[in-house]
Amino acid sequence: MARLPRLAVAGALHLVVQQGHNRQPVFVDDVDRQTYLASLHDVLRAHGVAMHGYALLDTEVWLVLQPVEAAALSRTMQALGRRFVAAVNRRHARRGTLWDGRFRATVFDAPTQLVDVLVHLETKPVDAGLASSAGDWPWSSARHHLGLARDAALDEHPQLWALGNTPFERDTAWRRRLDVGLPAVRRRTIDDAALKGWALGPPGFVDVVAAQAGRPVQRRARGRPRKAG
Repeated sequence: MARLPRLAVAGALHLVVQQGHNRQPVFVDDVDRQTYLASLHDVLRAHGVAMHGYALLDTEVWLVLQPVEAAALSRTMQALGRRFVAAVNRRHARRGTLWDGRFRATVFDAPTQLVDVLVHLETKPVDAGLASSAGDWPWSSARHHLGLARDAALDEHPQLWALGNTPFERDTAWRRRLDVGLPAVRRRTIDDAALKGWALGPPGFVDVVAAQAGRPVQRRARGRPRKAG
């Protein structure tokens, strides 16, 4: 079966995944992580892409990005890949790629999906055993959303303003959301959508994305189509 074109929609929120080659670590230490974030910040500004969340794990990276135009997403990730891989190869005297093929991405609906997607990203380090709580991991957007640090690379999405009338209220509400987390089935749904390019959102949103993308954006139901009565 031919690989579907990657989903990219101007102005929409995208969940982007980069995985290490053969699931091997892409960061040796914190210097590598700092290099990745610095490179990411530069290419986001250069290509007009906003970032609303991220999580750096040992073997993969998860990003929530919003490109002004559809083509900017690929340009950003390609520029990031060239810059970061070159820097890491120089530093560690190595050759070759770090990433397992092309990046994966999907589009999701902000009003119904953003909070869950960000909670999923920011609790991934806890699930991976890298930290005891989301706020303890310095390589994600969690500390920014908890009010523990300010990250200049992040753009505040208006959808998060509904969490409280003041920054303190929003920080407290976010801490509760991270503590509660997401059900396992919801986490699998988000992962599956990102890795396979299935849009996340209500039917109306999905229909609009499908029309713009010109290809299926959700998994088809198994079995033969039902006959009309």
